[in-house]
Amino acid sequence: MSAPYSKHKLFLLSKRIHSRTATTITTRTTHISTLSSFQPKQTNVRNVSTKTTTASSSTAQTFLTQFDKTQSTIDTSYDRTAPEPNYQKLHPQTSLNLVSTINTTLAQILSSNPTSILFGQDVAFGGVFRCSQNLKTQFGPHRVFNTPLSENGIAGMAVGYASMGGLALAEIQFADYIFPAIDQIVNEMAKFRYRSGGQWDCGGVIVRSPCGAVGHGGHYHSQSPEAYLTHTPGLCVVMPRGPRSAKGLLLSAAKCKDPVIFLEPKILYRSAVEDVPDEPYTIPLGKAEILRTGSDVTVVGWGGQLRVLEKACQLAFDQFGIECELIDLRTLLPWDTETVVESVNKTGKLVVSHEAPITCGFGAEVVSRVQEECFLSLEAPLKRVCGYDTPFPLVFEKYYVPDELKNLEAIKEVVEYAR
Repeated sequence: MSAPYSKHKLFLLSKRIHSRTATTITTRTTHISTLSSFQPKQTNVRNVSTKTTTASSSTAQTFLTQFDKTQSTIDTSYDRTAPEPNYQKLHPQTSLNLVSTINTTLAQILSSNPTSILFGQDVAFGGVFRCSQNLKTQFGPHRVFNTPLSENGIAGMAVGYASMGGLALAEIQFADYIFPAIDQIVNEMAKFRYRSGGQWDCGGVIVRSPCGAVGHGGHYHSQSPEAYLTHTPGLCVVMPRGPRSAKGLLLSAAKCKDPVIFLEPKILYRSAVEDVPDEPYTIPLGKAEILRTGSDVTVVGWGGQLRVLEKACQLAFDQFGIECELIDLRTLLPWDTETVVESVNKTGKLVVSHEAPITCGFGAEVVSRVQEECFLSLEAPLKRVCGYDTPFPLVFEKYYVPDELKNLEAIKEVVEYAR
């Protein structure tokens, strides 16, 4: 589908929307005038490219150093040493499902950041899953509004608006339809800071999108595209497992200096219910969480698959006395290799599970890194339990998804191999 607006028109549109809210966003006026008079200076990236005729090893090291510099503006959203929220001390708490949690968290972001705008297909009346319900009434049509049916346009507008200093909260209605936006996400959004040598960025972007199986979605409303996105340096890719983690991760994403792709497992929208603290709190991006400690086998997952893996780990203990250490990655890019490696060095075994097809799925990255880092500690072959290499089926969904029984079999297999 061709986009109804060119990139230039979308950029102008983002400026026009920005100017309409200028009376309430006084701080942005100074920023825009600064940007309009900004003259890029010669950067070290260009200097690096002029020295390619000298020692190649020195050039490579300089290149990597420069890459680190372009990431140095990332704030404490990535601080893995930060403590986890102490939910027992955060009161009051309200019992919420995932939809209500996303809704109230978006409201907190819109309230706390006057530059933030929320846009996407049908978001003005609440969205197809009602994640943005009543937000247009609360914050006005200039901050919460519908867009044309153009995912590339939505992502392009997010890039343009964020590059002017605002926070763009974009929604792609289904993750299956994020692919028309890949050009803007991969070639513009993810590379904006790097190509300027860190002089400017469009870090104020969160692209939310529901993903994964739901029981009746078929080919085009059930896919899990995280592996496509994690192959893109410059992005942060997040997938929460429930309401509590969704709120903390979404609030961290709102402060992150990198563009964040926030994938929401739609099967959890109404099935996952937790007591969620009313006050804001953050969960560090790039930090995994150990949900269950054990010494026999490490089990790794993310998003809605954690619900399946929790059942598999309990079955393994009840039926075979196997103690699983269950890890939720939460952030897939960058992912917490240290936590997983430390666990596998202890257990000597690993099972990774996700809904997406097994070939080149993100689980392949996990087992590859673990094989490199933990080779001398391994007691059994690394195991992946994933979707099949077929388009997502409708009638055969229950056979396609890696349920708790498939994962239980994998857990038992690696433990028995080591005996």
